[in-house]
Amino acid sequence: MSAGKNIIKGIGISFLITVILLFIFSVILTYTNVNENTITPVVIIVTCISILIGSSIGNMSIKKNGLLNGALIGGGYILLIYLISSLLNWKFGLNMQSIIMIISGMLFGILGGIVGVNKK
Repeated sequence: MSAGKNIIKGIGISFLITVILLFIFSVILTYTNVNENTITPVVIIVTCISILIGSSIGNMSIKKNGLLNGALIGGGYILLIYLISSLLNWKFGLNMQSIIMIISGMLFGILGGIVGVNKK
């Protein structure tokens, strides 16, 4: 499988995991007394976990460039999320949370790339 396909696969897996985990969290928010102040930290944690898993799976079939491919998966995922966000919200803009998400996405993508390349 080519590097491009691995990157697209990693982004797709990350996105799917995010959708599933955020759906579970939304059900928890709806039917329990969980405070809404937890939304931002949970979204950041879910994003990082999703990118880590997606990047790891996307890089398992390659034996080199885990750092680069992982960063591309993390960056591509964040870019996809922000493109969707900007289409759904016309007042979309970069803020401190956005910067944290971008940095976290890239770092967890790199970490997942390292794990994926070294997994046997």
